[in-house]
Amino acid sequence: MAGKRDYYEILEIPKTASAEEIKKAYRKKAIQYHPDKNPGDKQAEENFKEAAEAYEVLSDENKRARYDQYGHAGVGGAASGGFGGGMSMDDIFSQFGDIFGGHFGGFGGFGGFGGSQRGRRVNRGSDLRVKVKLTLKEILNGVEKKIKVKKYVSCSHCDGNGSENGTSVATCSTCNGSGVVTRVTNTILGQMQTSSTCPTCNGDGKSITKKCAHCNGEGIVREEEVISIRIPAGVAEGMQLSMSGKGNAARRGGVNGDLLIVIEEEEDPNLIRDENDVIYNLFLSFPMAALGGSVDVPTIDGVAKVKIEPGTQPGKVLRLRNKGLPSVNGYGKGDELVNVNVYVPENLSDRERKLMEEMNKSENFTPSSTARKSMFNKFKKMFD
Repeated sequence: MAGKRDYYEILEIPKTASAEEIKKAYRKKAIQYHPDKNPGDKQAEENFKEAAEAYEVLSDENKRARYDQYGHAGVGGAASGGFGGGMSMDDIFSQFGDIFGGHFGGFGGFGGFGGSQRGRRVNRGSDLRVKVKLTLKEILNGVEKKIKVKKYVSCSHCDGNGSENGTSVATCSTCNGSGVVTRVTNTILGQMQTSSTCPTCNGDGKSITKKCAHCNGEGIVREEEVISIRIPAGVAEGMQLSMSGKGNAARRGGVNGDLLIVIEEEEDPNLIRDENDVIYNLFLSFPMAALGGSVDVPTIDGVAKVKIEPGTQPGKVLRLRNKGLPSVNGYGKGDELVNVNVYVPENLSDRERKLMEEMNKSENFTPSSTARKSMFNKFKKMFD
């Protein structure tokens, strides 16, 4: 996540920007940094990719919501290095060329990358969703997990184009390789021109003369793949991370889908999570609460020794600073809250009973009116 700029800052828009404002801002940036307008300028190319990454997230309602809540970690910035680093220039033109009327050629005379994609439909693989269970300790420090995923991958026998030996491919005769067919019809208002996806090649622009025997011409096969996932510290139950390009491969080439990682928390035997804080219920014996001492309290990554003051009352909360969980965005760390309870034994021996009866006769073991009022107010607050 380090070094990544804020997506709203990249597109120079407020966080309240509408979908149309986001689209207009991206179009402006893409034209400004287009490779044809800035030949050989590596910084302009990086800015072009950066703007595409920002638009890819902010134009999707779900991804935008995760980004607003969790920052780059919520949309794969920590898991995969982000969108811009995992896709080529052609991929960017393929996915977002429609913003420019299907290609860049009509705006300022730009051709190059965009012109080659004019009108052609680009396949995109479907997304995959997996669940990953984490302990509080793994959430505290972040963790790298390796998972096995059954997914569609590009066929190695035909290099993903679906033809036998990868060579039996010809330009579609219906659309001449454009992927679209144009029709002109006469209406009362004059001639009207409409374009639609080529029905012969389904927008691929190519036809296969001999199908690959291994993938039956689809260009993809189902296999098991081991994927390494880096989970950042501070994630929470239900949070969704994404790894760009790690989903299913697309038919006959194109853009891979994403791998969506849904976080699940394993129940801790001692601690309860409350956002970035954790809670521990401490049970003291009556003598310990009265006399004071020290006790060991479990924490996420070990044990802490806690001092008990003499006369500690049930309901008192002890705070262990910075013993909670970090924020996923790196803004501070939670605490561990220790709720003090006093254990009252259900069965007493004869000797214990006599000692209790003696103590009960002492004024020290009878709450004063001030103490009663204090306890009443604490009890009342619980129901306010």
